[in-house]
Amino acid sequence: MVAPLQARLFLLCHLTMSKTILITGATRSGKSQLAEAKIAALGLPAIYIATAQVYDSEMAARVKLHKDRRGTQWQLRHAPRDLCTALDETDGGPPRLVDCLTMWLTNLMLDEADWQAESYRLADTLARMKTPVVLVTNEVGWGIVPETRLGRQFRDAQGIVNQRIACVCDEVYLAVCGLPMKVKPQ
Repeated sequence: MVAPLQARLFLLCHLTMSKTILITGATRSGKSQLAEAKIAALGLPAIYIATAQVYDSEMAARVKLHKDRRGTQWQLRHAPRDLCTALDETDGGPPRLVDCLTMWLTNLMLDEADWQAESYRLADTLARMKTPVVLVTNEVGWGIVPETRLGRQFRDAQGIVNQRIACVCDEVYLAVCGLPMKVKPQ
């Protein structure tokens, strides 16, 4: 016989296991902190799937800030390009936080990979997840039109990726001044 507390925890875990959440917003809008709080509410330890690549000291400082804020109860998985494999290999374990889709897309585009196919693959992967996934992305189309061709292509691609991923997520939040505005479901 399962103890009442264990039964409630079992039920709670199974009710939330398939949840996928997308948190979007502008730079320094509080997206990562909101995503970390969502994951922490599910219970730690958790898995942090990092997509950034460190090429300079400024990026190293950003990564350190994120690591220091999270603390030691997070496992780290580095997936700058093959995000789907990282998600598949960690499914069934602790909840996962993907930070962020913008860096992932940047890596794909700079490698001249087929970002369209990869974004469809990611949507399919997320749709079959058993354990929670919270994803962070950026809204990059609210500013001025980028000066360069690559900048314009990236802005358009990020908008398309965000739409595809939002479609398969159970919840979508827009981060504004550190506050979550629920976009989906309404």
